[in-house]
Amino acid sequence: MNFFIQSLFIVIPIFIILIVIEIIIAKKMGVKVNNPADMISSLSSGITNIAKDGLKFGILIISYSWLVKYITIYKLEPVWLAIIIAFIVQDFSGYWQHRMNHRVNIFWNRHIIHHSSEEFNLSCALRQGISTIVRFGAIFMVPAALLGISPAIFAVLGPIHLFMQFWYHTRLINNMGWLEKFFVTPSHHRVHHAINEKYIDKNYGQILIIWDKLFGTFQLEIEEEKPVFGIIRPANTWNPIIINFKHAWQLLRDAYFAKEWKDKLRIWFMPTGWRPKDLEKLHPITTVDPESQIKYSTKNSYQLIIWSFLQMFITGALMLLMFSISSQISNITLLSLALFLILNVFSYTSMLDGRKKISITTDMIKLLFIFYIILSQDSNIEQFIKYSFIIFASYAIISTFGTLYFTKAEPRLNIS
Repeated sequence: MNFFIQSLFIVIPIFIILIVIEIIIAKKMGVKVNNPADMISSLSSGITNIAKDGLKFGILIISYSWLVKYITIYKLEPVWLAIIIAFIVQDFSGYWQHRMNHRVNIFWNRHIIHHSSEEFNLSCALRQGISTIVRFGAIFMVPAALLGISPAIFAVLGPIHLFMQFWYHTRLINNMGWLEKFFVTPSHHRVHHAINEKYIDKNYGQILIIWDKLFGTFQLEIEEEKPVFGIIRPANTWNPIIINFKHAWQLLRDAYFAKEWKDKLRIWFMPTGWRPKDLEKLHPITTVDPESQIKYSTKNSYQLIIWSFLQMFITGALMLLMFSISSQISNITLLSLALFLILNVFSYTSMLDGRKKISITTDMIKLLFIFYIILSQDSNIEQFIKYSFIIFASYAIISTFGTLYFTKAEPRLNIS
């Protein structure tokens, strides 16, 4: 297993502990920062992201290894100095990729899931996408390639840099003094997640806030301007799979209905939210006013919330099991297991939305899918792999019966 996968076995328990601590502290402070269904959606999104990223699925336009091979002009020798420069380059690259994700229509689809929560807490830090298919981030890492900094450094630094962005997704930490001048803090990142007109498209920094100050995208959190979280075009679903592709589907619809060919093409690369004027009139889209936001909510039973949390934790455990056997199964089987986990998330989050028919249909597909995977395996597979498949199949059966139960037991939802 690569460093990213290995590190998950350490950081996931740490993240869960910190989320629990945040819940306890918030309760003692009398501050509500969590919605159970929203938490399930956020954490489930993280599971699908890790399952997808762990498979290294996607199209790589240009790799950092290729840049090092062909454009290095000087080999930086001291390892400590190479690590420092690599960190600065990683953060610089992260800033510009983050900014592009916000400012270009097609790239917003890669990032919308992270901003879709109307809460702001540690669990929403794990709302990460599965729609990033094309990767080109190495373009911003040319300075490190020119100095011949080893790709192995970035292989370790990349996950660490990502995990370091977890802690500042909280409302419980206020101004942090002198640290605010150099590093991204919870206050800075609350601004970034806010949809208030004064805050939107600000503070793209990931670890260092200096990039925002250098490139004119910095905004302080103002005491009189309470951040309102979410997205301008509300997701109105707990299903992270739907959220991942909702914006792309809207772009496809707009490209189809647009009258001018130039609009059909340029809509993908225009600033985020841009639509041809004729479509704004013919096919209006509901947007939210930050001053009168009504958060999406569903009146789920206590039993369904508990069941959904249980499904989420089991899905996470199965994901770790999948990675533990990844070196002993074929790539097709590995991909199939990842798709099974994504189908499972689709099912139980659809149930939270009150979409019972979609949930049960997905479960039936999931059930057929896992048994096909098992039956397609060689009968001589190792015992541990065989037991692992039995665990997957057993869970598929139990979860399907659970879905059938809640399809009958759960009352009709009042969704707002």
